[in-house]
Amino acid sequence: MKTIIASPLAPKAVGPYSQAVESGGALYVSGQLPVDGANGRMAEGIEAQTRQSLVNLGHILREAGYDYADVVKTTVLLQHIADFGAMNAVYAEFFTDRMPARICFEVAALPMGALVEIDAVAAK
Repeated sequence: MKTIIASPLAPKAVGPYSQAVESGGALYVSGQLPVDGANGRMAEGIEAQTRQSLVNLGHILREAGYDYADVVKTTVLLQHIADFGAMNAVYAEFFTDRMPARICFEVAALPMGALVEIDAVAAK
């Protein structure tokens, strides 16, 4: 069985996909762009964008009854791999104990000109 999860606090999906899907005891959260769900604006700079992407992730996790501690895997897409250190510093504010597995890489471009996008898988 699959359950579609949508948080009114996170930005709406910009295509034919769900914010998240819960299935088989796991939550699969789509990539979160650094867009403020309240005003539709994108944060500026890698630190602010990373923070907003992770705040959006948190809104969706909580909507489904999960939290950051339940995240087992993330994928971080960066417009510029040179931003890795700055992104990592903010990321460490959200994942402080029993960190999830992670992959991070540079991509040619992200939607809306974003500098970062982060997805996650969580499990209870």
